[in-house]
Amino acid sequence: MMNRREFAGALAASAWTARSYARVIGANDRLNVGVVGCGGMAGVHMNRLLKFGEKTDNFQFTAVCDLYDKRRDAAATLTGGKPFTRYQDLLASKDVDYILNATPEHWHSRVTIDAIEAGKHVYNEKPMTRTVEQAKLVLAKAKANPDIKVQIGVQGMSDDSYITANKYVQDGALGHVVMAQIDYSRNGKEDLWEYEYDPDVKPGVNLDWKTWLGDAPKHEFEPDRFHRWRKYWDYSGGISGDLFVHRVTRIIKSLGLTFPEYGMGAGGRYVFKTPGEVPDTMDVLLDYPEGLTVQLVSSMANDRKIDHLLRGHKATLEFNSTGFTIVPQKLFQGEVKEVVHTKSGAEDILLHHRNLHNAIRKNEALNCPVELGYYGVVASEMGVLSLRRRAYMKWDKKAQRIVKA
Repeated sequence: MMNRREFAGALAASAWTARSYARVIGANDRLNVGVVGCGGMAGVHMNRLLKFGEKTDNFQFTAVCDLYDKRRDAAATLTGGKPFTRYQDLLASKDVDYILNATPEHWHSRVTIDAIEAGKHVYNEKPMTRTVEQAKLVLAKAKANPDIKVQIGVQGMSDDSYITANKYVQDGALGHVVMAQIDYSRNGKEDLWEYEYDPDVKPGVNLDWKTWLGDAPKHEFEPDRFHRWRKYWDYSGGISGDLFVHRVTRIIKSLGLTFPEYGMGAGGRYVFKTPGEVPDTMDVLLDYPEGLTVQLVSSMANDRKIDHLLRGHKATLEFNSTGFTIVPQKLFQGEVKEVVHTKSGAEDILLHHRNLHNAIRKNEALNCPVELGYYGVVASEMGVLSLRRRAYMKWDKKAQRIVKA
């Protein structure tokens, strides 16, 4: 079995209805998994699942798909799955029960919708979609096919800290929550998302570049756009789509939020001057109608963290590596008790897949269903649109879209 480094090197060097098909599971309750998009993120999933989950969780990889032949073949060697170039052919296979959708962000919606229509359950990498409009389509398709399980890949939701925090919030332990703050920061010497180029890539020979672009604007092949697509607005929300969605989903779950009322994003490409469009530093402020502000902080050029807090009038809840604490404000020390919560679960890909397995087999509730994924996309894109337009944005509840305030 290849380890992650070896796999990264390899990457670089029906007539059945969805509802009826969803009830059919492989022999001995085994789940057959197909992988669509075999880049670096898929490699993390495959290696993690193969190392720890295949025997204990009774599943197997039966199919892999990528538009770049080298990645596809490396994934087939790693997993033993049948190789496909077109994901539509993979979805037509009766040997696949659910797919891992690890394509670039601009493909998330199309692949997920097609998978649901083909009767396949879905683990869809975050963000659920590139845009709010795409998210609405995925949500509608999922609601129309309730027997199909769609897990959004914010694996932090498999840590029970956030649903437990919500219970304390609902019980009034914090008083009125006025602000939540959270960050996701990194650093790099040269650039963000600095993935190495694979010199073997040959568009038109071993890479279907035209199909890779999908609905994105037509563009001549550039190695940077293919290998480092997170740096370009056509394919990604950058910091907001890749990182903030992890963090804001935790806050949304903890506080029981849905859609922000107003929002703004600020930042820029302050340090890295190599090709790319998305900022290396970005902050987002979101005002929710419940009467609180959510602050998201990130830089790809400085990795100093901030405390992850829910600031209530009576007490502060602080998330940490073991769970969270609740500490009363001095004015309310006699009224509010201190709390130390030790988490169960974790921010873990294996646990998140296991939750999907249990949802498919036992109808267990999903830790990150499409509704929660939708709320995360709205928060994420509101920051992006505000930053790109240098405008204050708001949520149009009737039209379900982001507009200028």
